[in-house]
Amino acid sequence: MAHKRLIGMVHLAALPGAPRAQLSLDAIEAQAVDEARTLRSAGFDACVIENFGDNPFHKDAVEAVTIAALTRIVGAVRRAEPEWQVGVNVLRNDAHAALAIAVATGAHFIRVNVHVGAAATDQGVIEGRAAETLRLRRALGAQVEIWSDVHVKHGRSLAHETIEREAEDAVLRGMADALIVSGTGTGHAARLEDVQAVAALALGAPVLVGSGVTVETVRAVLRIADGVIVGTALKKGGATTAALDPERLRRFVDAARGAA
Repeated sequence: MAHKRLIGMVHLAALPGAPRAQLSLDAIEAQAVDEARTLRSAGFDACVIENFGDNPFHKDAVEAVTIAALTRIVGAVRRAEPEWQVGVNVLRNDAHAALAIAVATGAHFIRVNVHVGAAATDQGVIEGRAAETLRLRRALGAQVEIWSDVHVKHGRSLAHETIEREAEDAVLRGMADALIVSGTGTGHAARLEDVQAVAALALGAPVLVGSGVTVETVRAVLRIADGVIVGTALKKGGATTAALDPERLRRFVDAARGAA
């Protein structure tokens, strides 16, 4: 069986300028580096760093201070773990900032919540900007991969009635390098029927499950998907904002590797 990828989330505390900002940038950076090291030591293949604590989010362009802070933090993680893969997600949907940060820091991929089509979200209607994102990547000469959500969590697709059609557009028209299937919200499980439907299209792009995977479900998920992106299930008490739990990490990796 092909190697199944385990990607851990590094959920950053509120960055400078965000409504809930409390910690110093030094403290946030140190925490991110520590979490990345912990994930790699546990056996994860990569991590995604995102400005999780910055809600309520802008629907597209974020402030310069957010980009600067993320660049500093992603760069610190890259220096701490130079042989490890790191991704960037700038919430809610600033693909251009994510791509710029990735290029500046040597990160390997970005996650784009709405890459093609449009979605109704708590930030309003978000429109995909695949044409601009791909042209920026070309202009920068970047090798950064674009991982596209389909029927993204915390949203409802306005352009694609089915998840299969969005997946096809994301890869065939939006040139996405990987697809992410998630549940309705952070920590909510994706429907296995949706994962199977996207995987069955055989579009040539890996299919990852991006929310709600637990130690109890990871084996079933990895029988279908090429990998998982997991955060909440690895935290103490299963709380998204809590610290990583070493025992949960160990049990999750053991279960996931058993699926292979």
